[in-house]
Amino acid sequence: MFRIQSLSSLEILDSRGRPTLKTTCRLESGASASASVPSGASTGAAEARELRDGDPSRYRGLGCRQAASNVSGAIQSAITGVGFARQAELDQRLIELDGTSDKSRLGANAILSVSIAFARAAAAQREKPLFQHMADLAGTSCSTLPRPTINLFSGGKHAGGQAPIQDVLIVPSAARSMDEALALTFAIYSAAAELCAKKYSMRLLRADEGGLAPPFTRAAAMMEDAIAAIEAAGFAPGRDVHLAVDLASSHFYSDQHYHLDDRHLTSLEMIEVLEGWIRDYPIVSIEDGLAEEDWEHWPLLTKRVGDRALVVGDDLLCTQPNRIQRAVQAGAASGLLLKVNQIGSLSEAMEARQAASTAGWEVTVSARSGETEDDWLADLAVGFNAGQIKIGSITQSERLAKYNRLLEIERETGLKVSPWPRN
Repeated sequence: MFRIQSLSSLEILDSRGRPTLKTTCRLESGASASASVPSGASTGAAEARELRDGDPSRYRGLGCRQAASNVSGAIQSAITGVGFARQAELDQRLIELDGTSDKSRLGANAILSVSIAFARAAAAQREKPLFQHMADLAGTSCSTLPRPTINLFSGGKHAGGQAPIQDVLIVPSAARSMDEALALTFAIYSAAAELCAKKYSMRLLRADEGGLAPPFTRAAAMMEDAIAAIEAAGFAPGRDVHLAVDLASSHFYSDQHYHLDDRHLTSLEMIEVLEGWIRDYPIVSIEDGLAEEDWEHWPLLTKRVGDRALVVGDDLLCTQPNRIQRAVQAGAASGLLLKVNQIGSLSEAMEARQAASTAGWEVTVSARSGETEDDWLADLAVGFNAGQIKIGSITQSERLAKYNRLLEIERETGLKVSPWPRN
C-alpha cells in the first residue's frame, strides 16, 4: 500500500525557456520523489490539455502557476492520507477529480506530474529501480534496451519552418549496445555539422531537440545530406545506419492538400512521394506521413509502404487508446509513438502501449520538444519494453540526461539494444 503524505509543485522552465511543472510526492513510508514533465510544440488536436495561466504579461500567457497550485491544493486535499495499492487507482482518482475528457480543468501537466512522481516514490518505497517498477506495472519483462532513433536534421515547428518536414533521424542499426549507438551517432553528427558549415556557410544552429537546421531548399535535401554525413563518417547507409523521418504532415496540410516544397499534393500524391523516398533512401520508419484526420488514406499508406518501413502514428494517435483501436481496426498504422503527456497519466499510457503491442505494432517511446533534465523517460522506455526510443539529438543536457540514464541501465543490467530493423 502506498499512502501519500504530501504533494508540492513548482513552476520551472523547460528546454525552450517555457514554464512547466516539477512535483514532489512524499509517502507516509518516508519515501519521496520528484518528477518534471515535458511539453510539446508539434501537438495533436486530440492531446490532453495542459493548463496555462493565460496572463499575457507573464511568459506570454504560458505560465503554469495555476497548475502548480492545483497540485498543492485540490489534488493534495483529495488524496492526502489515501492508500493506493496500485498506480491505476491513483491515476483513476486524478481523472475523476478533474472530471473532463481532456484533463483541462486541473491540467494534464498537473495530473501527469503527480502520476510520475507517485510512481517514482512507490519505486523508492519498494527499493526497486524505476525501470523495474515500470515493468512490474506494465506486466512486461526488461529484455532489451530500446534502439535509439536520433535527431540529425530538423525543420517544421522544431526549427522555425525553414523546411516543411519536421525531422530526419538516424537509426544506428549496426550498434549492439547503447554505448556503440551513441559513439556512432556522435561521428555522424560531427560530420553533419562540418557538412553544414561547408555547404550552407552556416554556424552551428540547433533546433528545439538539438538537430541541425540549415536552410534546406527542399525536403528531400534533408535525406540527401543525412546520407552524405553517414558516408563522411565512414558508415554504410542501409547497412550500418538507416533513416527515420518525422513529417508532422498536419502542419503543412490545408484545403485537402499537402503543401510540400512548392507542390500542392493530394493524399494519393503524398503517398507516392513517400513511396519514392523509401525507394531512394534507407528509410525504415515514416512518422505522421499523412495528416492527423486523413483517416481515409492512412490504411492505403500502410498497405503501400508497410512491408518496407514502419508507419508510425503520432498526431494521428496522440497515445489515446480509442484512436489506437480505431487505427488497428482500419489497418492505418504499424507503430505507435508513445508520448505520456499526450494522454496525461502513466496508467493510460500503459493501456495505449498494451493496445499497440497486442496488435503486433512497434512501440517508440518519445520525448517532447520542451524537455527537462529529468531522466524518467529512459526508465519508462526500458520498463515498457519499447523497441525504440526517440529522445532528440546527441546534444543539450535535457536530451543527454536520458541517454546517460540509458547508459547507466545498460551497465547495471547488461541488456543489449533491441534488434531493429529486423530484415
